[in-house]
Amino acid sequence: MWTRRNLIRLLLLLAVVGLFAVVRAFMQPYSPDAEALEAMKGGSGVSVTESKEWIVFEPRNGKQPDVLFYPGGLVRPESYAPLALSLAKEGYRTWIIRMPLNLAVLGIKRADKVIELLPEQTYVIGGHSLGGAMAARYASDNSGRLKGVFLLAAYADKKGSLRSTPLSVLSLVGSEDDVLNRQVFERGKVFLPEQTEYAEITGGNHAGFGSYGKQKGDNPALIAPDKQRSITVSLLVSWLERLEAK
Repeated sequence: MWTRRNLIRLLLLLAVVGLFAVVRAFMQPYSPDAEALEAMKGGSGVSVTESKEWIVFEPRNGKQPDVLFYPGGLVRPESYAPLALSLAKEGYRTWIIRMPLNLAVLGIKRADKVIELLPEQTYVIGGHSLGGAMAARYASDNSGRLKGVFLLAAYADKKGSLRSTPLSVLSLVGSEDDVLNRQVFERGKVFLPEQTEYAEITGGNHAGFGSYGKQKGDNPALIAPDKQRSITVSLLVSWLERLEAK
């Protein structure tokens, strides 16, 4: 026989189960596509090593600096394997940092572990979307440990202000990106150094900086994913070369 107490317990249990289902659905991350899974195998002199904290793409003959990468919000880190592999093929060891629940806002300081592991290296840090914003926050508090910051479809906020730092900053966006809040992006420029370099990839979109398929709210890209990645890598490598020459 049902008592009032048992009924309340059942209702509470159903509420918890329902809430868990909603949260699970909302937190479902974007997964790497077939190209990303293939890139995880490395190749062309690049080895890939995975750990619970990062995925590192290491070239046979490395250049300076190392690249620290924070993934976009709710995007699995493997989704950036093609980008990381391309950078490593150019000679830049690239670390994709794993984040709690695939949210960089929960792991802003995770770059510390790489830098503490190899303190003699020089580093740049950056990321995609939320990952870029959180990379800027890390750089704001650790500018002396870095040479530069790159933002892919991302912007700095007040907590991640780089305005008064000596860091070099590169900001890249796609012309078809409809996920990035353009008004906030423009306002965020006050938190970046005056000499920040900006570039727009014609035909590129938000998801095109990764390899995880379509993203909700994004516009279709007008260029192929490998074209957007090729342009992104070219701009990043040019920026990295100028940094090393300084």
